[in-house]
Amino acid sequence: MAKKRPQTKAAKQQLTDGEIPVVGARELCPCGSGRRYKACHGRAAAQAVAELVQRPFEGLAGECDWVALRELVPAATVELTLKGGLPEGVPSVTLATVLPMAWPALRRDDGSVLLALQNDTSSGDLSRDLADTLQRALEAEPGSPVAARRVPAEGPRLQDVLDADAPFAPVVHPGFEFWVPDAENATAEVSASLERANDAAIPTVLLSGVDAAYWCETPEKNHLRWVMPHPEERLLDALARLHAAGASSLGEGTRLVGSFRAHGLMVPVWDLPSAMGAEECEKPAVAFAERLATALASDAPLTAEERRARGGLTNRQVTLS
Repeated sequence: MAKKRPQTKAAKQQLTDGEIPVVGARELCPCGSGRRYKACHGRAAAQAVAELVQRPFEGLAGECDWVALRELVPAATVELTLKGGLPEGVPSVTLATVLPMAWPALRRDDGSVLLALQNDTSSGDLSRDLADTLQRALEAEPGSPVAARRVPAEGPRLQDVLDADAPFAPVVHPGFEFWVPDAENATAEVSASLERANDAAIPTVLLSGVDAAYWCETPEKNHLRWVMPHPEERLLDALARLHAAGASSLGEGTRLVGSFRAHGLMVPVWDLPSAMGAEECEKPAVAFAERLATALASDAPLTAEERRARGGLTNRQVTLS
């Protein structure tokens, strides 16, 4: 017969909710309850985070491009503008898809900061994790990377740190030479690392005629992956109307094959012929955007054929995050 566990008295006076620091999930809760953090105040913190991560980039300029760079684009950078300007000694802050050694951030020898977007996060709130990493990078010694850590549940988010009125203009790169200021004169070890990363990168191009549409090349066929800001249910209805009318393609040999769901937004995906490059996508994408705008404006009930088309699109939807 199992022994009864003796009741544990609080080791110290219990704290109020506002004073509870973040600790490891299996550690005793700092509130003094005698329970592990994950079963005490950590549970409430996790629930609070879950409410935030549905659209972590909502309210930021270029939300659709944030999602694309997080999930779809191998090599890209964006110059970031901070509220209140740059601190002394920091000439620039640049968002990057990934950094060498999977560093969350890096402060270069000249004081500039690189912030990686595609790293794993600890709290589940990507916006809060990135803001914490950015703030620590701004304070790091020049020439040093920033390590990952558990982020306080009440810390600032990107929306609190970045200038919401500044443009968000991604630059897609053919490779990762942006990792080092002088790639041509890099050491043999660095050059080998760059070569491995470049070999694994899928060629990707950002279209210029529409927002957040990214062409990419794969061995068998090319694709267009287009992050869209519209509410999911309304966008599905609009795509179904176009699909049922035979107007959902981007031209001969192309096909709308489904969509991803990522960070609260939908990402329709088209298969393209191997001969169809990014430049050949520009005019068809602009024309599709016009057709989509018309379909989005319609409030008419879906026909039976449109409902079938919508069901097919829904069945081919994959959630990335």
